Amino acid sequence: MTTFADSLKKEIARVARKELRDELASLRKTALLQRAELAALKKQTRALQVQLNRLGQASAQGARQPAQAADTGPAAAPRGKPGRKVVFSAERLKLQRARLGLTQEQAARLLGVSSLSIWKWESGGAVPRASRVPKLLELLALGKREALARVEAPAASEPR
Repeated sequence: MTTFADSLKKEIARVARKELRDELASLRKTALLQRAELAALKKQTRALQVQLNRLGQASAQGARQPAQAADTGPAAAPRGKPGRKVVFSAERLKLQRARLGLTQEQAARLLGVSSLSIWKWESGGAVPRASRVPKLLELLALGKREALARVEAPAASEPR
């Protein structure tokens, strides 16, 4: 009787595997299609994200252009090469200040910062904020006479 019971169990297991094989094949096909759809959606999401970043950059540049157009006079801040980021150089600031014959205090007055800030910038202990960089570039582009005239002009108008 044990051989009959063993044979019956084996036959039932074989039939069950045969039935499950069809079910599993359809589940595998469905999973494969869903994975393909997910990959396509991820690719589309990445493309949309890149497009969104480009639009954000373009709108930021568009917002900056009217402000730049208003600032086209001779006192406009000098610009670097288009598409290049301006990098602050402590040594360049120090050399230009010395070339102009300005003290740290005078340079600080021209830039609207403290003389301690100038000292820290020149010694490399600190870096100026991005909002200060245009004024720094303007100072670096000045001639000696113009720099001294700007230093003396506010001093003459200040009450003593």
